[in-house]
Amino acid sequence: MVCWPAMSPVSPVWSRKPNQWAFWELLLVLLLSWKSWAVYHLQQCRWLVALNKFERVGSLLSKDWFLEQEPTDTVAEVFEKLVDSPVDPREKYMGFPYYLKVNFSCMGKNDEELVRKGHLMGMRPVVLISYKYPVNFYRWKIENLQIQMEAAPLRSAGFCVAEVMCALNWYAPMPIKNGSVVMSVDISSNGLEPYIPPKRFYMNMNGFLKRDASGKPIFTMGYETFIMKSAHFKHSKSRPLWYTINHSPVFILGGIEDEKTILLSDTSFQDYSLVEVSIDSCWVGSYYCPMLEFSATIHDAISTESTLFIRQNQLVYYFTGRYSTLFDNSHSSSSWVRVLASECIKKLCPVFIHGNGSEYILALTTGKHEGYIHIGTITDGLVSFQMVPERWSICDKLPGINCSINWATYIVDEKNLLLLVQVLSLESVLAYYLLSFNLETQEMTILYIIPLFIPEVQGLDFLVLDGKESYTTTAMIPKGLFFNTFNNMLYIWGNFILQSYNRMHFIFLADFPKESTIKYMVSSYQGDMAFVTENDEIWYFLEGGYDVYQIIPSKGWSIYFNLQKMHQSSLFADQEFLVSLFYEDGQLYQLIYLLESGSERLVKRVLPVAQLLLYDQNNPITLERHGNYRMPSFTNFCPFKVMRLRDLPKKQHFARQELYHAPPPLVSESLGFHNNKTLAVYQGLVYYLLWLHSKYDKPYADPVHDPTWRWWEQKTQYKDYYFYLSSNWLAAEGVYIDMSSYQKLYNISNDYGLPETVFLDKGNTFSFTIFLTSQDDTFKLSSNPVSGYQVEKKLAVAVVVADPDCLEASVNQEVLLNRKAVLYRITIKDRKVCYDQGLSGHNLKKTSMMVKVLGSSGKCFQTTYHGSSMQGHLMVPVLIGCPPGKRLAFDVTYTILHTRELNKHYFDCARMNPEMPCFLFRDLFQPFFLVQDMVTGDSGSFLGSYVLKVVGGGPTIDTIRDYTEEEIYRYNSPLDNTNSLIWKTKAERTTYDKKFYIMSYQSPGIEWLCLENSPCHDITPQNIFAPDFFLKLLVSNRGVDSSTYCDYQLIFILHMHGLPLSGKRSLFIVIVSTSLLVGLVVFYIMFCLLWPHVVKAWVTLRWKINNILASESYYTYATSNAAFSFQSRSGSEASSKAPSKAGSKETTADRNEVAA
Repeated sequence: MVCWPAMSPVSPVWSRKPNQWAFWELLLVLLLSWKSWAVYHLQQCRWLVALNKFERVGSLLSKDWFLEQEPTDTVAEVFEKLVDSPVDPREKYMGFPYYLKVNFSCMGKNDEELVRKGHLMGMRPVVLISYKYPVNFYRWKIENLQIQMEAAPLRSAGFCVAEVMCALNWYAPMPIKNGSVVMSVDISSNGLEPYIPPKRFYMNMNGFLKRDASGKPIFTMGYETFIMKSAHFKHSKSRPLWYTINHSPVFILGGIEDEKTILLSDTSFQDYSLVEVSIDSCWVGSYYCPMLEFSATIHDAISTESTLFIRQNQLVYYFTGRYSTLFDNSHSSSSWVRVLASECIKKLCPVFIHGNGSEYILALTTGKHEGYIHIGTITDGLVSFQMVPERWSICDKLPGINCSINWATYIVDEKNLLLLVQVLSLESVLAYYLLSFNLETQEMTILYIIPLFIPEVQGLDFLVLDGKESYTTTAMIPKGLFFNTFNNMLYIWGNFILQSYNRMHFIFLADFPKESTIKYMVSSYQGDMAFVTENDEIWYFLEGGYDVYQIIPSKGWSIYFNLQKMHQSSLFADQEFLVSLFYEDGQLYQLIYLLESGSERLVKRVLPVAQLLLYDQNNPITLERHGNYRMPSFTNFCPFKVMRLRDLPKKQHFARQELYHAPPPLVSESLGFHNNKTLAVYQGLVYYLLWLHSKYDKPYADPVHDPTWRWWEQKTQYKDYYFYLSSNWLAAEGVYIDMSSYQKLYNISNDYGLPETVFLDKGNTFSFTIFLTSQDDTFKLSSNPVSGYQVEKKLAVAVVVADPDCLEASVNQEVLLNRKAVLYRITIKDRKVCYDQGLSGHNLKKTSMMVKVLGSSGKCFQTTYHGSSMQGHLMVPVLIGCPPGKRLAFDVTYTILHTRELNKHYFDCARMNPEMPCFLFRDLFQPFFLVQDMVTGDSGSFLGSYVLKVVGGGPTIDTIRDYTEEEIYRYNSPLDNTNSLIWKTKAERTTYDKKFYIMSYQSPGIEWLCLENSPCHDITPQNIFAPDFFLKLLVSNRGVDSSTYCDYQLIFILHMHGLPLSGKRSLFIVIVSTSLLVGLVVFYIMFCLLWPHVVKAWVTLRWKINNILASESYYTYATSNAAFSFQSRSGSEASSKAPSKAGSKETTADRNEVAA
C-alpha cells in the first residue's frame, strides 16, 4: 500500500513516458466495427424537451420562455368538481404557468410512429427536477430539493385522420419553488422500449424578459437580433464564459468585435439569443484615464444569480433582472446602470464561488487609482462596491515604477485577495509578484516572486522551483490566476503553468510549451481543467497529476473528427470557429460556430476528452506466437484491468437530497390519454405537495415525521371507496388519485457512484471500496515470498485530502491473489476542528478528497455505448459543517405526556387549539425537542445541551413583541436582581459568564414566576377565565453542545394559561366583589321591606294624578260652555228677559253631577 502525504510531492523530478508508435489503421478498423455493432443494437435516439405555457398545452411546435414566476389560479375550477375524491375542497389548489413537453427523436426513424408505439407499449418518460438552492441563505432555507414525476400522454390539438394516429407528446408540470431560479430537468425512460439515454436539460428562469402590449416576450436590457452573421465569430477569438458556479440562470458572452452585442442563453446554450444591449456607448478620455482606443465591443461579461455585468472600453454597467422568487421587484433594473463612473476600469475579474450569502465581482482600475481594487458585492440583486486598500495603494508597497495589477481572485471564505502585480524594476526589468491582501486586517503579504525566465526541464514532466534550477532565455509572461477553493490549488498561467499547494512553493508543469500563451482556463471543480490559448488550442490537465495534454489539435482529435464526418454528424463542419469552452456537470463542452455551404449555425457539443486521449495513445504492438501462428498484442499502459467501486455510501443521504415522488393521476380513458383537465389536476397535486413541503418547516413537530401525513390524514379510510368508483368508471372527471403514490422517498437504492458533493457533520465518516484487477503481467505465480509486495507496487492507490487538519483519510488494503485483484477500503473522517457551529447549510467549510491510482493518469479508460470515460482518478468535494435538511422541533406530543406524568394532570385551554396546546402556569414545564433529518427521515430526541431564553411575548398572539437585549437578560438571567424573572429552574449548569441556564432533556424542569417587573405579571383578565400569555422562546445549542456542528436555533410560541393575579389586583377584586355582593343583599332586603308601601303609595299617587287630570278636563270643558252660553243669552235677551226656575234648577243639578 502506498499512502502519500497530502501536500508533498513524491520527488522534484519525474521521468517522462516514452513516445511509442502504433498501427492506427488496425485500431481504426476495430473502432469502426464496434461502432457499427453499437448502432445496430442501440438506436440513436435522444430526448426533446420544450417549455409550454398552461394555455398552449397540446399545440404543435410551441415553445415558450421561462418568464412567469408566480403560481396561477387556473386549476381551482377543476378541483371543485372532484367530488368523492381524496382532495379537500376547503384547501386552495394552485397551478404553475408552464408545462414540460417531452418527446424523443431517433435518427432515420419516423418520430410520430415511434412515440405512439412507445406509448402503447407502456413507455413513460420519468422527469426529475432538481432545484438549486439560492445564494442568500440568510433569506432562504438551504435545501437540495428534487421532485420526480412521470410525464402524462396527451394528443396534440389539430386535425388527425384517426384518434390513435394523432400526434402525441408527454406533458409534466414545471413546478416553481421560491428561492430557486436554476433548475435541472433529467429525462429518462421507465425501462420499456425503445432505449433512450438519459439526458439533462436546464430550465432556468429568465428575469430579463417582459411582455409588450401584445403579450410578446421582449428583452428588458436590449433588443434581440435575429440575424446571426459569421462575421460575429469569424474574426473574433474565443472568449471565456464567466458566471457564478451552479447559481447563474442566464449565461452571457461578449467579445463580438465592434458590436455592443452579447450572446445570451437561459438553457445552458441549448438555445440562445443575440441581444444588442441598450447602453450609451460613450466615452471621453481624460488625463487620469487616457482613451487608448475606442470600440463598441463588450470586452468582459459576467453573470450572477440575478445580475449581469459588462465592460465596454473603461465603462462598467450592470443590470438586475426581475426575479420575484428571490427578492422584491423593486430591486430589479429598468435599464443598464453605470457604476464606478469616476473610475477607469481596465478589467473585470470573476469570482466563481459565492460565500456569506452574497456574490462578488472584482474591478481592476488604471489611471489615478492604479493599485486599488474595487470589490463588488451582490446581495438580493443590490450591488455595492468597495475600494481596497482603504488608506494606501498596493503599488506603494512595492519597489519600482509603472506598477499594475494584472489579475485578481477573491477567496471568499478567507476574505483574502490574491493579486498578480506587474512592476518595472529600477533595472528596467518587468517583475511579477504574487500578493495576498486580507480585507479584515488590511495586511499585504508578498507570497511569491515569479521567475523572470522559464526554467530548463531537460525531459522532465515537472520541476519543483526551489531557486536552484537553470533557466532558458524565454521570459515568463503571467496572464492570470486561478484558485480552486475545494482543493486549495493555485495556478498561475500565461506562457507557462505553475501550480502550488500552499501558495508559496510552486511546481512548473513542463508539458505545456513556452511557445503558446494561455488566454483563459476553465475548471469542473471535480479534478478536471482545460486551457485555451491565444490560437484557440485546447489543453487538458487532471488535477493531482503533472501531465498536460493537448487535445485540439492532436492526432486523437483528427481521428475523432474524421469519424464524426464519416457518420455525417450535424455537429461538425469543415470550417469551425470556437466561441467558448466551459464545463457543465463534469463534462467539457464546446460552443462552436459552424460554417458550411448554405448553412451557418451555433451549436453546443461535448468534447470527449477521454476518447481523444484514447485515440491519441501510442500503444506498441508485438507479435506473440500461439501454436503455429502469431497474434498481434497491444501493450496496455494502464496498471489495472478493471476498476470498480463497492460498498458505496448512500448517495442521497451524503449529498443531502430531498426527493418527492408525484406520478400523474390515473384516467379512465381507454387508451390512457390525458386531457387539459386531468393535466390541471396533476398540476394542482404537485403544487399542493410542494406547499406541504414548505409548510412542514414549522416549530411544532407533527406526530408523524412526514410532510405528506396531513394531506390524506382524514381520507385514508375511504381509499377502497375511491378505488371502487374509479374501477367502475364513476370517478368525477374520470380521475383517480392514488394517495399512497404521493410520497417522500428517503432511501433510494438504485443510485450508483459517489455523491457529487459530500456533507459531513462533526465527526462523521463516509467510506467506500475500490476493487482493482491487474493486467496479466502484474501477478506471477511463483514461490517468491515477496509477490504480495509486487502487487502493492503495481496497484498502488493514493488518497489526498485538501485540508489534512480537517479531514483524516485511512486506507485498508486486501490482496486477493486468486482473483488477481486488490481491495482498498477508504474511509474519510472529519477531525472535529475546522468548523465552529452554524445554522443548517450556512458558511460550510469547502474542501475535497481525491483518490488516484498511481500511473493511471491519461492511460486508463472505460468504453461503453455511452462513450469513453477516464478511470483511476476520483475527486469529491466535501462540505464540512451543519448539513442542509437538519432542524430542531418542539416535541409537543411527548412534552404533554411528560407534563401529565410529572404533574399528575394536564389542563388545556378552554378553547383548545390542536396546533398550539396550552400549558398551565402552576405546573412544572419540561420541554422536549426532536432532531429531525428531512433527508433520511430520521427523527429522534435531542439529547444535547441547550440554552432557553424568553425573547418575546404578549397577552395575545397578535400583540407579541420582541424584547431588547437588556430585557432578555432581566427576564432570563439568574443574576438578575430587578425582580423581573419570568422563569427559573433548579438546573445548576450555566454559561461561562453565569448569565443563562444550560439545560438538557434531563433538567428538572421550568418553574414559571412572572415576577413583579416581568411583562407577564398582573395580566388583566379578558373574561371569566384566568389570564393567558404567549411567550416567544428561543432555544439554541450554540456554544453549549459539542456533539454537532449544527446550531439548532429554534424559536416557537408557548401558550401559557392560568396566570395568577397580583396581590393588589386580587385584593381590589375581592373588595369590589364584596362591596357589590353586600350592596345587592342590602338592596334586596330593602326592596322586600319597602315594596308594599311603595305599591300603596304608587296607587294613591296614581289616584290623585287621575283626579287632577279629571278636574283639569272639567274646568276646560266648563269654560268652553260658559262662553257659548253667554253669547246665546245676549242674542235672546230681547224675547225672554227672565229665565224660568225649572231651567235654573236643571242647570245647577248638571253642574253638581259633573263636579261629583
